[in-house]
Amino acid sequence: MKIGVFGGTFDPPHIGHQILAAEALGQLKLDYILWVLTPSPPHKKPEIISPLAHRLNMVELAIEGNTKFILSRVDIDRPPPHYAVDTMAILKEQTPGDKLYYLMGLDSLNDLLIWHRPTDFVELCDGLVVMLRHGEHFESINIDKQISGLKVKQYLLKSPKIEISGTDIRARVKNGKHYRYFLPDKVYEYILENKIYIF
Repeated sequence: MKIGVFGGTFDPPHIGHQILAAEALGQLKLDYILWVLTPSPPHKKPEIISPLAHRLNMVELAIEGNTKFILSRVDIDRPPPHYAVDTMAILKEQTPGDKLYYLMGLDSLNDLLIWHRPTDFVELCDGLVVMLRHGEHFESINIDKQISGLKVKQYLLKSPKIEISGTDIRARVKNGKHYRYFLPDKVYEYILENKIYIF
């Protein structure tokens, strides 16, 4: 099987996440997408991330009803640090014989050399699916020469340019601005009911 690995803090999961996951599913003809919720990513300060319980509930609501979107507890059920290389190694053990395609933004690809054990990470991936944001251009970068096998594993995801981010949504909630249609209905309702992002 061909499996997409979509990692993130999902704080909150929004329609941009849904669209990108759906595009990867269709363009690469994946069997399903694993939504890998990261409790405490090494590159972010814990105090700026919403509680795991809320993010977990919101991801479950965002993927509800789509049998090709599956929540993975691979990072939730293990202690930190949650490095991507370790996540992929565990998923490889859990899905022997399957191919794993890691979804990442161009910024993450450009920062790959400072990731924890980047060469081992790339070796564990059968594909690196690069998702471009508005104004970004995919170009040959120097790390192709520094990490063996990277270039042949890169896939460019052609998708609508989505100007939505968790940072913007959190700021909108905090400042009383419109954010209703940036989110799946049930996630929007959950944020309202639980008063998330209101400080």
